[in-house]
Amino acid sequence: MTKNNTDEMSFLDHLEDLRWHLIRITLSVLICATVAFVFSRAIFKYIIFAPKQMDFPTYKWLCKASEFIGINDTTFCATEFPFIIQSREMSAQFSADIWTSIFAGFIIAFPYVIYQFWSFISPGMHSKERKHSRGFIIITSLLFFIGVLFGYYIVTPLSINFLANYSVSPEISNEFDISSYISLIRSSALASGFVFELPIIIYFLTKIGLVTPQIMRKYRKFALVIVLILSAIITPPDLASQVIVAIPILILYQVSIYISKVVVKNQNKKQKAHV
Repeated sequence: MTKNNTDEMSFLDHLEDLRWHLIRITLSVLICATVAFVFSRAIFKYIIFAPKQMDFPTYKWLCKASEFIGINDTTFCATEFPFIIQSREMSAQFSADIWTSIFAGFIIAFPYVIYQFWSFISPGMHSKERKHSRGFIIITSLLFFIGVLFGYYIVTPLSINFLANYSVSPEISNEFDISSYISLIRSSALASGFVFELPIIIYFLTKIGLVTPQIMRKYRKFALVIVLILSAIITPPDLASQVIVAIPILILYQVSIYISKVVVKNQNKKQKAHV
């Protein structure tokens, strides 16, 4: 067998391995989505429609915070939201049920998804790096779940409160479609979940030499602008909401600088040891 044939087989083996990892990921998401579909009524009642109620924990906390600083006339202390959720298509509720179950399945299966991702790339790593696989999966999953919770308990309520109470004329009543309402919750939770993966992304970018702590410090001001723009995208366009969302992202950026510094320090130690 020639060298070219060997390389071709090796490449095809990698593709075959990737295919099986993707199949396992898909099956895990579908299994978790099926479980979520079985309990979809409870998911809609206690999770999806919970931010629509004024007794949601975030509104209570913001109401108390507003009263503490002397702001009594605030929408956070209202008794109900001035909008209703409706379904204007025959298949809208069924589609909402299916897609909500799929996204819930993805969130539930996320640790296994990361495990499969790590299993695919780990053979190309050193033995010491493979030893840290368990820590990588735990940290990555933890950051993702914290981000999802942040999106659900912070970004989603702020968005719903702002958009539900925003009005250009009293002649217009807010009657939101079910798909639009669920899309807001889904995008807020998932976007926040992936944003909270910033330290992991910086870790890998530093490992391959695309990012250094010096670069991150140098462009800190530009990063601040990007963070504010990102906050404006995933939150309603009021300053308070943007600041609330921007703070944890800036903290993650500072943590990422420290992680990048540690990675570079370890790489320099290895280089000196080989000299």
